Amino acid sequence: MKHMIKLALPFQCITLTIMVFEAITVLIRQSSHFRVTRALRPLFLVDTRPCGAVRRYLRQILQSLPPIIDMLGLLMFFVCCYALLGFFLFSNDKNLYFRTLGDSFVSMFVLLTTANFPDVMMPSYAESKWSAVFFISYISTVLYVLMNLMLAVVYETFTGIEKDKFRKLLLHKRQACKLAFRLLVSKQTPNNVRFKQFHGLMRYYSPKTSLRDTVLIFRQLNASGNGLLTQEEFLNIYDAVTLKWRNKNPLDPWFSAAWPPLRMFCRLSRTLVTWKYFEYIIYVLIMCNGIAMLLRVSGDLHHLDDAARKFAASWDTFLFLGLFLLEAILKMIGLGWSEYIYSGWNFFDLLVTLLALGGSFLILMIPGLTTVVILRPLRLLRLFKLKKRYRDIFGTLVLLSPLMWSTAVVMMVMYYFFAIIGMELFAEYDLRNCCANSTVEDFYKFNSTNSSTSGIGYYYLNNFSNLFVSGVTLFELTVVNNWFIIMDAYASVSNKYSRLYFMMFYLSTMVVLTIVVASVLEAFRFRIQYKKQTSKRDV
Repeated sequence: MKHMIKLALPFQCITLTIMVFEAITVLIRQSSHFRVTRALRPLFLVDTRPCGAVRRYLRQILQSLPPIIDMLGLLMFFVCCYALLGFFLFSNDKNLYFRTLGDSFVSMFVLLTTANFPDVMMPSYAESKWSAVFFISYISTVLYVLMNLMLAVVYETFTGIEKDKFRKLLLHKRQACKLAFRLLVSKQTPNNVRFKQFHGLMRYYSPKTSLRDTVLIFRQLNASGNGLLTQEEFLNIYDAVTLKWRNKNPLDPWFSAAWPPLRMFCRLSRTLVTWKYFEYIIYVLIMCNGIAMLLRVSGDLHHLDDAARKFAASWDTFLFLGLFLLEAILKMIGLGWSEYIYSGWNFFDLLVTLLALGGSFLILMIPGLTTVVILRPLRLLRLFKLKKRYRDIFGTLVLLSPLMWSTAVVMMVMYYFFAIIGMELFAEYDLRNCCANSTVEDFYKFNSTNSSTSGIGYYYLNNFSNLFVSGVTLFELTVVNNWFIIMDAYASVSNKYSRLYFMMFYLSTMVVLTIVVASVLEAFRFRIQYKKQTSKRDV
C-alpha cells in the first residue's frame, strides 16, 4: 500500500500543479498566448486506476534514462566532431549541406537517421572519391556501433530494473506469507497450517475460487502429502493460486445426459474432432483456400469493385468459409463451448470465419466496400501454428500485450505533448511554395492544378494545423524517412532554431522505441528459458 501511495503522489502533485497554473493563467491573461500546460493534460489520464500499468511503465522509462543520457552524450560528441570536420573539409558555396557550421551539424544529425544518405555525400563525392571515407566511417561509428551499443546498454539496464523489481516483489510476498502463516497456525499445530484454515484464507483472499480448485491448490502446495502445510510450502501460495485447472480427459461430456439420438450425434462429432488426422484435414483446406485466393488475384484486376467481389464473395469463398464454420460447429458440439473456447486458436478461427462471412455478404450488398477483402486471408495465419518458431512468436505477443498497451498510451501521451507544442509554434505557417533556394524546394512547389503522381509537391500537407494532422505529421517524423524535409521547411518559414523541436522529438521517440525493443527481447528470452526449464510442450 505504501508503495502504491509513493507511486501515485508525484502524478497527483503534477496534475494539481497543472490545474492551479492554468487557472491562474486564465485569470491573469485574457488574450491568446502560448500555453504549454495544454501539452501536459494527458497526465490526468495517466493518473487513473486503469492506467496504473502505464504509470509503472513511465517510471521504468525514467529509471532507464541515466545510461541512455550518457550514451546520447557520447553520440552527440561524435556528431559534433564529424560536423566540425565536415565543415572544414567540404564547406563551399556549392555544397549546401556544409555551408555553415550549423548546416554541417544538422546534416550530420540527419545522417544519423540515414534519411539524407547518400544525398549528403554526393556533392563532396563528385569532387573527390576519397570523401566517401568520411561518410562511411561516420555511419559505421555512430549508426552500427554506438546505436547498437545504446540498445545493449538499454537492454542491460532494463533487465536489471526488471530483476530488481521482481526481487523486491518476491521479498514483499515472502514477508506477507510469513505474517499470514503466523495468523493461520493453531495451538494444536503451531508449525503447520491445516486445510480448514487454508480454506478460510482462500474464501477471503480469492472468493471466486471453487472448492475443487482450493483442494487442488492445497495439494499442489503440500509437497510432503501429510495434509499439513509447513511455512516453506506456504511461501509458494502466490504462484499456486495463479494456476488454472481443467480435466485432462473429461469423463462426462456435456451431452452425457442429452436425448439419446442427440447424444449419439454429439459422440460422433467428438470422435471426429479428436481424430488425430482431423487437424491435418483442416490444414489442407486452409492451403486450398490460399491457392484459390492466389488464382483469384492472378486474374483480371482492372475493375477493382468487381475483382474485390470475386475475391471476397465468390463461390469458392463461401465454400471454404462454410467448411470452416462447419468445423467450428462440430468442435463446439463435440467438445462443448467451454472446452472449445479454452483454446485461443479456436476463438481466433471462429472470429475470423464469422467476420469473413459477414464481410462477404456486405460486399454483395455494398459493391464499393473493398476493405473487407482483408478478412479472407486472415485464416491463413493458422498455418503458422505448424512451425515451433512461429508459436514462440505468437506466445511472445501474448506476453507482451499488456506492455504494448502501456507503450501505446505512452506514445499517445508523447504525441499529444509534441502535437500541442507544434500547433503553438507552427500552426500559422503555410508551407505551399516555401523554401525557395533550398534543398527541399521541389517538395513544396504547389499550384492550383497540381497533378503530381508522386509525393513531391504534396509535402505542404505535413503541417500542424490541427490535432489530427499534427499526429500524422509526427508519425511521419517517427518513421524518419525524409523527416528532415519537414524540419527544413519550418526552419525556412520560421527560424533555424525550430530544428530543436524536431530533433528533440526524434530523440524522445528513439528512447521510447529502444526501450520497447529491449522489452521485446527480454520477453522472448524469458519465454524460451521458461519453456526449456519447464519442458512445456505446445498444444
